[in-house]
Amino acid sequence: MKKLFLIAICAATFVACQNKTSEGETATTDTTSTETPVIAEADAPKVQVERAIYEFGEIKQGEKVNYEFKFKNVGKTPLIITNATATCGCTVPEYPSAPVKPGEEGVIKVVFDSTGKLGLQDKVVTITSNANPAFEQLHLVGDVKEK
Repeated sequence: MKKLFLIAICAATFVACQNKTSEGETATTDTTSTETPVIAEADAPKVQVERAIYEFGEIKQGEKVNYEFKFKNVGKTPLIITNATATCGCTVPEYPSAPVKPGEEGVIKVVFDSTGKLGLQDKVVTITSNANPAFEQLHLVGDVKEK
């Protein structure tokens, strides 16, 4: 009896979740308006990073490293950066929220906090954007020594 009741509830839920426009006709949703437009590779934004690896040398544990990675949009359409993530919470990237127009330059600021870190470090920042080819990964590399 419990199984029959459970099946009836599942069936009612399934039927209620379907969008109906008229008798027997299921609605379709047009997703083309919310999708990111596909840009031909020749017209896509292209990124030229001035320096993708910053070697900060030796620092003492607890010190912070600040660096600005400079880049230029050498493509034909605006570059839109949607996210920047680091390999751990000790590294915080800050990226431009406004589109970077063709020919313009931009900066991604990165702060690495060495508190609790020792030895050789390679902190990687991954950028998500509409660039084609993809934005290369940025690296902060150095050695953290004990206080």
